Amino acid sequence: MILVENKHINGIPSLHLAQKDRYYDQLPLVIFEHGFTSAKEHNLHYAYLLAEKGLRVVLPEAAFHGERSANLDTEQLAFHFWEIVLQSINELDTIRQYFETEKLIDPAKIGLVGTSMGGIVTLGSLTKYEWIKAAASLMGMPSYEKFARWQLETLKKNGIHLPLQQEEIERLLNKINTFDLSKKPEKLNGRPLLFWHGKQDPIVPFNYTYDFYEKIKPFYQDSPGKLLFIVDEKSGHKVSREGLLKTVEWFEQHLA
Repeated sequence: MILVENKHINGIPSLHLAQKDRYYDQLPLVIFEHGFTSAKEHNLHYAYLLAEKGLRVVLPEAAFHGERSANLDTEQLAFHFWEIVLQSINELDTIRQYFETEKLIDPAKIGLVGTSMGGIVTLGSLTKYEWIKAAASLMGMPSYEKFARWQLETLKKNGIHLPLQQEEIERLLNKINTFDLSKKPEKLNGRPLLFWHGKQDPIVPFNYTYDFYEKIKPFYQDSPGKLLFIVDEKSGHKVSREGLLKTVEWFEQHLA
């Protein structure tokens, strides 16, 4: 039986799952970051399947989403996108510290995964936290500056006014550059990394992610089994069932 607990971890609304008969054991941990305009509950199917494999799973709520909603429409929320990403990265360590202090996790076996914005959070977090031992990015991408500039151009083309001065934009770009994994691929340090991406994705450009994958392949020459890119030729911005199952398999292999 899988238990699901709705709890607040130092102010971060989260769902916490583990097998009932191992609920208080020190288990490998997987943290799942949800996507833009989504919510923690929307990814319970991932968490359930991961928990079945003997993993402890935590799904935190991103700022301005779900329980933390500020009643912003999608356009208003978009202007907070990178603020949300950076806050999510910072809050990861709060979650880790809580479960480590409670002696509920094996600190040598912590994984991170996310969809879309959550995948972006995942890849940026690899520049900061060595305690992440395995990761999976589903429709995410590591090229923070390149993607931010693409977002700005897309907004302009759609005639959406930016409530930011150029100086503010440059400050934001400098801030997110700290977590731009495409500029710091050595930070991966051989850690297991899975990508899933639909080739027809109109939201997070496929090429940004695949180009990075090609760039880092030499880093995994001695351990090719630790790097995998699953290309879905027909999918847009939605993870297939194959992507779901491969994600569960990935953490079962590299953490459980």
